[in-house]
Amino acid sequence: MYVAVKGGERAILNSYKLLDQYRRGDASIPELTLDQIREQMPLAVSRVMSEGSLYDPHLASLAIKQASGDLIEAIFLLRAYRTTLPRFGYTRPIDTGRMNLQRRVSSTFKDLPGGQMLGPTYDYTQRLLDFSLEAAREADNLPPVEQAPAQVSSRVTELLQHDDLIDPEAPAPGDPAPAFDLTRQPLTFPASRTARLQNLARGDEGFLLAMGYSTQRGYGNTHPFVAEIRYGTLEVDMHIEELGFDVCLGEIEVTECQMVGQFGGAEKECPKFTRGYGLTFGYGERKAMAMSLVDRSLRAQELGESGGNPANDIEFVLYHSDNVEASGFVQHLKLPHYVDFQAELELLRRMHAEHAQDGHAKVDPNKAYQAASNAEEV
Repeated sequence: MYVAVKGGERAILNSYKLLDQYRRGDASIPELTLDQIREQMPLAVSRVMSEGSLYDPHLASLAIKQASGDLIEAIFLLRAYRTTLPRFGYTRPIDTGRMNLQRRVSSTFKDLPGGQMLGPTYDYTQRLLDFSLEAAREADNLPPVEQAPAQVSSRVTELLQHDDLIDPEAPAPGDPAPAFDLTRQPLTFPASRTARLQNLARGDEGFLLAMGYSTQRGYGNTHPFVAEIRYGTLEVDMHIEELGFDVCLGEIEVTECQMVGQFGGAEKECPKFTRGYGLTFGYGERKAMAMSLVDRSLRAQELGESGGNPANDIEFVLYHSDNVEASGFVQHLKLPHYVDFQAELELLRRMHAEHAQDGHAKVDPNKAYQAASNAEEV
């Protein structure tokens, strides 16, 4: 924040009490539990974990409850808590090809090796209000579902790569190397793709959705295809030096999107498909898709494209995708700016006085600002 704020202590403490009452709502209605949030609002929990940079469904549920359902405020709370946690080390890179799939779809190949799995999705619903949800339903009364066994399938992009039809995902020069950690290292430019992907993974879903949408409405020169979207669980392993082997820390849910885009090819190089990549904690399909679209757009320069569109501007996208920073920047405007405003007000009065004194001659605002600045320095 830009200004230090001091207010009446009694007023501030009273505002806390009012906030507690507002959050609780009608006391005659049973209070919402963290288990209910975690189990019945999984998409909100997934978003808070992804953009909060911390995989913990329980803490994400707590943040949602504390923030009265304001997901950006909940993301802020989770990020703030994460900064207090010690860092013991880094896990092994996860291999999404080993994911136990609950959902897997592709818009590029109808007959996938291993088949397509629709899983839980709103894609085929009619978007009509379901008034049966007004009444509480017991688990025994829910419609039965034929559960397909969890399976592991190879990625669609591997089919394209086998025929040399897509750009290879070669390790960056110097790999393996210590992972770039955006939560502990400042964002600098030029930003590597690993840094960009970390920034996008915790970027605001709405902003990334708008940027990705812009590339499809004439502010981009690629036609994307969803090679594959997969959602499921993965084991996370960490190498323990003292033991000399890897230890499984547990399972996490993730959503991955591989987007392919057209590419005209470079000099002495045959045209190939290019990639955009998105990965989120939990079930975050829309975010993963938007992330993959923006990731592909940010690669315009390295692929030799013109890159003159908003979604191609790396600094613009990365600096403005963080909803916690954006929220702080915007919301600080409601804090006291009495001195600043009085200075602006006094300047405007001087300009009006000069305007009247000079017979309604045009007053140059820049000169007036400079004169006011000089007067303040004196």
